[in-house]
Amino acid sequence: MNENEQLIQAMRQTTDKRLYERYLAVLLHLEGKTQQEIADILHRTRQTIGEYIHSYQDGGLSELALDHSPGKPRTLTPDQEQRLAEMLKSQQPSDVGFEAKSTWTLKLVAAYVKREFGQPFSEKGISRVLQRLGFSYTKATYTLASADPDEQAFFQENVLPDLKKS
Repeated sequence: MNENEQLIQAMRQTTDKRLYERYLAVLLHLEGKTQQEIADILHRTRQTIGEYIHSYQDGGLSELALDHSPGKPRTLTPDQEQRLAEMLKSQQPSDVGFEAKSTWTLKLVAAYVKREFGQPFSEKGISRVLQRLGFSYTKATYTLASADPDEQAFFQENVLPDLKKS
């Protein structure tokens, strides 16, 4: 099997769009297109196409494989993340200046991070930071301070199972 056939077979087998593009760039090069022509076709820079071709020339198809993309750099420094984690473990929102709040929410944590570190976060973004720091999301639950323990036990043992069935 020649180089072109190998590339075509690899293109058929991959489900990764970015890897397919790399294979296609090399295939077009082997078919005689210039780096600039390939760059124009794929809407990439000539330098990027050159990197694909050189990788292929250095090590074949395996050199075109994608490394893990590290994603966007972290917004908070490791020190800021540590300070945030320690604060969340030891203080409530009212302790750090949020009015009459006793439970941390994603919105409050994002507001705290913006105020203290000057970094804006969406709720989804702050959720990812907290997950990385080992926190998990739970909904707040409330119990009545004056509830009768015997009545609660009776409810959980006798009434609740019937409610769950219906």
